[in-house]
Amino acid sequence: MAMKSYPPEFKADAVALYLSDPGRTLASVAEDLGISRETLRNWVRQAQADGSAGAKKRAPHKRPAQGPLSFDDVLEEENKQLKARIRELELEREILRRAAKYFAGETNW
Repeated sequence: MAMKSYPPEFKADAVALYLSDPGRTLASVAEDLGISRETLRNWVRQAQADGSAGAKKRAPHKRPAQGPLSFDDVLEEENKQLKARIRELELEREILRRAAKYFAGETNW
């Protein structure tokens, strides 16, 4: 099997996508992008070793403080989560657009 070469932008976007959501696994992100889990793992390790701006270690999930929450606090937290999800989906869409453009250029029909 021939080794594929990916553009640096695709690699950086894939790493950013993985690091942006602590709830996603290497396997799930790699599957979404159509690459090997090990390939993505190597890119993440390399980015962290290089100290790339977007390659910070994933932060663990924060547990909410225990105690009564007001309705406004609940709405504010939900709004924050929805905005984060929108950013994640926009990033995924952009990565998939770039990947489609890249792979469309590879076809020799």
